[in-house]
Amino acid sequence: MNLPGSCTAEVGWRAVTEITRDDAPASAQLHRSQLTHTHTHTHTHPAHKYSQYLTPFLFCDWFLCLLAGSEEDPVCGLFGGGGRRGDMAGLLCGTKRKKQVSDLHEEGKNAINAPLLPSATEIHPEDTLLEENAERMMLDPTSRENPKFKDLVKVLIDWINSELEEERIIVKDLEEDCYDGQVLQKLFEKLSGRKLNVAEVTQSEIGQKQKLQTVLEAVNNTLRPHGWTLEWSVDSIHSKNLVAIVYLLVALAMHFQAPIRLPEHVTVQVVVVKKREGILQTAVVAKELTSTTEMMLGRFAERDAFDTLLDHAPDKLNVVKTSLITFVNKHLNKLNLEVTELESQFADGVYLILLMGLLEDYFVPLYNFFLTPESFEQKVHNVAFAFELMQDGGLKKPKARPEDVVNLNLKSTLRVLYNLFTNYKNSD
Repeated sequence: MNLPGSCTAEVGWRAVTEITRDDAPASAQLHRSQLTHTHTHTHTHPAHKYSQYLTPFLFCDWFLCLLAGSEEDPVCGLFGGGGRRGDMAGLLCGTKRKKQVSDLHEEGKNAINAPLLPSATEIHPEDTLLEENAERMMLDPTSRENPKFKDLVKVLIDWINSELEEERIIVKDLEEDCYDGQVLQKLFEKLSGRKLNVAEVTQSEIGQKQKLQTVLEAVNNTLRPHGWTLEWSVDSIHSKNLVAIVYLLVALAMHFQAPIRLPEHVTVQVVVVKKREGILQTAVVAKELTSTTEMMLGRFAERDAFDTLLDHAPDKLNVVKTSLITFVNKHLNKLNLEVTELESQFADGVYLILLMGLLEDYFVPLYNFFLTPESFEQKVHNVAFAFELMQDGGLKKPKARPEDVVNLNLKSTLRVLYNLFTNYKNSD
């Protein structure tokens, strides 16, 4: 039987018909289930042990090789058996099999290496389907790999997970976990102490956008009076715009004075796509996500005497610092310790803790704090612990954040020490 290459498919299907006929010779019969259910392991035909390796690309060639093989082993044609026809069929099948193995190896290598390779700008189809005068923003890939931006994203994720730990919510990706409004709802409720009237779980796009609308209205009503530019919207959040999501989270963290340290001066490049007169126009603009901690907190913090002092009478600052240094040394000298620089010597929290023990007349166990802190986190732990001791002593919670004291913020350090001075100035 001659089997020209152009007839391979026809012969293959004819072979299917022949070997599944009820009146076909026993040596040529194959159960139909062997042709349609290659994963079944109950058949004993010699060809079955190879059936799991067959692919749609080799389907017709398999039957060609089957017909070229011997009666004892119908698939010997795959390995070159069965005479001249078997040799030709085996060569054909062997070549295809090698190519399939090579393709599979290449596909596996690409799957492993793909996450390690830099990706191009992701432009989704919806990004080009814009109405007239509409625009859409996309984060430039180089900015996505910016170390300061990645650090900012990590700090925000850790903060959210810490706040929502009791809810058993774990955020791993801001774009994928925040777009539907569920995480943003829980976060705002935790921070504000308010309960929002929204559905707990929404699967449809309309339901998700309605939920986002309610959550963002509550957020905007809280932040707008403090001068924040609202760089987010329902559409931008729901379309997984990472820049808009980060803007929103930074604003919430600053407003509610989250106990975190945001990287300063984080700026990213954003690709803006606009549609004007039916033509898409693109531009790259810089977006500042964070400035300095003091500037970001300034819009929320109440101004006090130290703000006035530093803004209008900086010449009197040294008088205040001298008074506070005299006060703290009066007590720290009992431990043979002396302070000469307020902002630097209190930044690691050790002197604050020892000072509280002296003022309240108790010994602070050394295992409760780091006596020689090295990392930023250890220093923050110490200052936060000193704040707890102050509250235990009946003082109000300091307005300053532990991170600000560690960052050598003079106003924050002065506020903490002045609070101690007003409460303990008459102590021996």
